[in-house]
Amino acid sequence: MEEHEKVLIDSSMDGKTREQLGLKPFTCTEIRANIMGIPLTITKEIIARAIRRAVEGSYEEGLDNTISWNDVVNMTMFNITKKGKYSDLRIEYKML
Repeated sequence: MEEHEKVLIDSSMDGKTREQLGLKPFTCTEIRANIMGIPLTITKEIIARAIRRAVEGSYEEGLDNTISWNDVVNMTMFNITKKGKYSDLRIEYKML
């Protein structure tokens, strides 16, 4: 995405590496933002730590669909199995 934006600005940059374009090397998928002048980077590891879950996961086909992921999410975010509201979120989840 960033490479594409650089090439749109200057077409002579087409075919160059991230380093030649002046971009950080790619290490993993991340969300980058700038809040009040403070650079912020969020990776899947940070999200996993915040919700106290393992980063690794697996997909298994053909499992029984009687287990509701809504219950798992509500228990993680709200500490209850019924649907929660934003106002019921713990502070660390409001920050996310």
